[in-house]
Amino acid sequence: MKSTPESTLFLRARRQLPLILIACGAIAGALFLRDVLDFQALADNRERLLALRDAHYPVAVAGFILAYATLVTFSLPGATVATLTGGFLFGTFPGVLFNMTGATIGAAILFLAARKGLGDRLAAKMDASEGRVARIKAGIDANQWEMLFLIRLIPVVPFFVANLLPALVGVPFGRFVLTTFVGIIPGALVYTSVGAGLGEIFEQGGTPDLTVIFSAEILLPLLGLAALAALPAVIRMLRKTPEV
Repeated sequence: MKSTPESTLFLRARRQLPLILIACGAIAGALFLRDVLDFQALADNRERLLALRDAHYPVAVAGFILAYATLVTFSLPGATVATLTGGFLFGTFPGVLFNMTGATIGAAILFLAARKGLGDRLAAKMDASEGRVARIKAGIDANQWEMLFLIRLIPVVPFFVANLLPALVGVPFGRFVLTTFVGIIPGALVYTSVGAGLGEIFEQGGTPDLTVIFSAEILLPLLGLAALAALPAVIRMLRKTPEV
């Protein structure tokens, strides 16, 4: 039985529905939550959050991870504040694990939505292409591990971009999840540790220094890790360079 244009359009719309819903949620969040999920909201509600944690610790952990995953899935504002909250409520450890788990779950959901809506077809078209597009796709495939670690380790790459790009170039799901969880460890550890010290900052009426990740003490080791991640790809490229 041949598919009609209407059925094809319906199937395409159904595949893209999760990505459309996420895009709508992201737009709504940017419009209505920008001034809600901020540091001041955390400061105003800190006693309530601490009371909830102390009274219902497992529920607080599960709710926090779910809330963090939702923020990442819909690319909502407030992910940095959420990371600070994880450190404030649960300490550097296990708070960093809760932050990484929520971030990885949210990233995985967004990755799957993008792959189902656009990624599979785009990757197939790139595989079937010739010339420059084919060479670019081949280069990406040959250096997937390095590319994935680099976009996680370098703090200038927006998190939602690092979630969408791999889905559009055919990166395997398991590889994406593993590199996401491992690659965000340095940044998550820095911000979680800042959050763990918020109690004293709240008492002084101050605000945390969120530019700490760009200080030389933090940024240089991150760039060093990024260089190590890129080294295998550079070596492969030099080996393939024809001799003059």
